[in-house]
Amino acid sequence: MAEILLISLAVFLRVVSNPVGNVFQKQITQEGSHPLWVNFLTYLLLSCICLFAFSYVKVDKLGYDFWFYSLLGGIFGALGNGLLVKALQKGNLSILGPINSYKSIVGLIFGFILLGEIPNIWGIIGVAIIIFGSSLVLDTTEERFTPALLKNKEIQYRIGAMVLTAIEAVFVKKVILASSPAIAFISWCIFGAIFSYFLVFLFRVDQKNQISNLTSNTISKLTFLVVCIGTMQLSTNFVFEKMDVGYALSLFQLSILVSVLLGYRVFQEKDIKKKIIGSAIMIAGSVMIILLKSS
Repeated sequence: MAEILLISLAVFLRVVSNPVGNVFQKQITQEGSHPLWVNFLTYLLLSCICLFAFSYVKVDKLGYDFWFYSLLGGIFGALGNGLLVKALQKGNLSILGPINSYKSIVGLIFGFILLGEIPNIWGIIGVAIIIFGSSLVLDTTEERFTPALLKNKEIQYRIGAMVLTAIEAVFVKKVILASSPAIAFISWCIFGAIFSYFLVFLFRVDQKNQISNLTSNTISKLTFLVVCIGTMQLSTNFVFEKMDVGYALSLFQLSILVSVLLGYRVFQEKDIKKKIIGSAIMIAGSVMIILLKSS
């Protein structure tokens, strides 16, 4: 019973912290900060916090699997989160949030390939329901639910972020299996900082200009962002330790409604009723996938 309560608390923290963090990411980029710079600063500040705990980690006890999957997780995480912040820069939170529901589908596929988690008929039905629900949400865009929608840069960035972070989730699970949720969190922060800085360098982001643009308001929002992202990843790691990745990613889709409501309240995004209905249907599809566990 105590474990169920802890898992429920972790899921709640994950569901709330992720969309709230997206709000801060969007606000910071709207104020002029480059998405890749915001991504790097988030990882960097989390890494600085982790340095206090890193001295207690017995590095020599960590095996090949830990380092290999930490490396892959860092690459996919930095790329995925970089694309996510880029998508949020101009895209609607109430549209981009529900798209993330497809992450449970990607998680099922790569969970099967890398972790041996085999889906059945409930998973297929859940996938169909998620696609139907997303059609209602995406039908509120100018392009409607048509192939033309894929020409939207923000949608492209969000889909890319979703695929990369879904694959990253499988690698994070591998790191947890090779160490612990806490050590996996430290590796996530440090490797994420390394590879996110590589992206800053690769795309020639003007770092001096970005530093000079940091205001007290931006720094305060960045602080809240770091708290949200740290909470999100710690709670994610705890849930991954207790559950299969596919089931966990499905549960996390409860954040869809939070994203839609925040988009409406904070950024005055429109078509709220249709988005809520579509999001509720997508959540039902995610719940259907969760039934895999009991069948």
